[in-house]
Amino acid sequence: MKKFTFIPLVFILMTFLATTTFAGNPWRQMKKVEKSIVAPKFPKRYFVVTDYYNGTDSLFTDAINEAIADCSMKGGGYVIVPNGTFHTAAIHMRSNVNLHLNDEARLIFTTDYRLYKPVITRIEGIDCYNLSPLIYAYGAENIAVTGKGVLDGQSTFSTWLEENRLWKVQLPDGTIGNEKSLLNKALEEQWPIEKRAFTGEKGMRPQFIHFYKCKNILLQDFTINRSPFWLIHPLMSENITLRRLHLDSHGYNNDGCDPESCRNVLIEDCYFDTGDDCIAIKSGKDDDGRKWMIPSENIIIRNCVMRDGHAAMAIGSEITGGCSNVWVENCQMDSPNLVRIIRIKSNPNRGGEVKNIYVRNLDVGVCDLAILGIELKYWKVETGQYYPYFHNIHLENITSHKSRYLLHIDGFEDRIQAKDIFIKNCQFEGVTEQEVNHVIGAGNIQYKNVTVNGRGF
Repeated sequence: MKKFTFIPLVFILMTFLATTTFAGNPWRQMKKVEKSIVAPKFPKRYFVVTDYYNGTDSLFTDAINEAIADCSMKGGGYVIVPNGTFHTAAIHMRSNVNLHLNDEARLIFTTDYRLYKPVITRIEGIDCYNLSPLIYAYGAENIAVTGKGVLDGQSTFSTWLEENRLWKVQLPDGTIGNEKSLLNKALEEQWPIEKRAFTGEKGMRPQFIHFYKCKNILLQDFTINRSPFWLIHPLMSENITLRRLHLDSHGYNNDGCDPESCRNVLIEDCYFDTGDDCIAIKSGKDDDGRKWMIPSENIIIRNCVMRDGHAAMAIGSEITGGCSNVWVENCQMDSPNLVRIIRIKSNPNRGGEVKNIYVRNLDVGVCDLAILGIELKYWKVETGQYYPYFHNIHLENITSHKSRYLLHIDGFEDRIQAKDIFIKNCQFEGVTEQEVNHVIGAGNIQYKNVTVNGRGF
């Protein structure tokens, strides 16, 4: 009898280890992922945008795009933006091109929406055609934007953020809505993609840098100011490196970086001072996300500074396709406007499984609500067909000096959809709420060597 039961037990154990993503050390697994992320390299051929300028245009748009096309056609290299100020409309990248900004170069992007011709894209997890992003690529390989220059989107409350454009849009039925009212209607009614065309004055604010279905991407050293919408938005792309970027933009929806349905992403040594989430990982919204079901996975975030924004690192809310294998380490976060340090959010319409989230070595000065915030009823959606599921979340070696809560988990009263949360070797000071945690609908939360306000927890 003993002999007969021994074999099934071993088999069960081996099956569990084989199907668990990181049965061993997850940080060792991170190193394996890191080795697979390789920044593209470019031939030493140089194409200076001023050599393509005709001397009469008020904008350098044609000159820049012609230099990019010429560089790509000739086998790739560097398109150089020399020192100086250059006004432009949309720039469209091509394969094997590194758009390089010299140290004193400034690209100033016009706010004339008529000069941003529609392209296929995705806005807040919804597929559509919209005004071209300021820097755009579709289906390109080996592309880069580098150099210490400045990209300025000129977004202000009298341009892209003007009240009538955002909140007082006249809809076809004569009613007034916001700029995304028709977009959300298209999702709800599942309009075909050709009907989801938002152009001209009906166009929504575009992303600053948007690379769609691209491979082998490098973004390095430059500064972004005054973005109309999200600053950096890679979509369904892979092998992405962001390094030493200075992202400083405080308009509406100014997320710093939104990798969406992307895999093998490295974000390191970047500075975020943004009007919305510093980093927000996504994978599509509702039925549009389920149509593709492409998760975001294998994302490394390290040595970054988050000075302002809604969350330092968020996952969601458009996370229908799921997310797994995220590592965050050695970062500094400090702002009363950082509502949550780590935030995971969805609802029963969006669904999405989020798993294998590893966070360590964070130095948190001040944040508003909580170190870890989990929202399973985002936008107060309490019922639906697709309940999100968040699990295997690890926080380690985090020091925080002020917050209202340690954990703030807003789940469901009748079911557990967040579980397996492990917190160890952490010190949380200045927790102001009498109840250290606000937890609804979560299970298996474990603490090891954790202090709150100087006392063991």
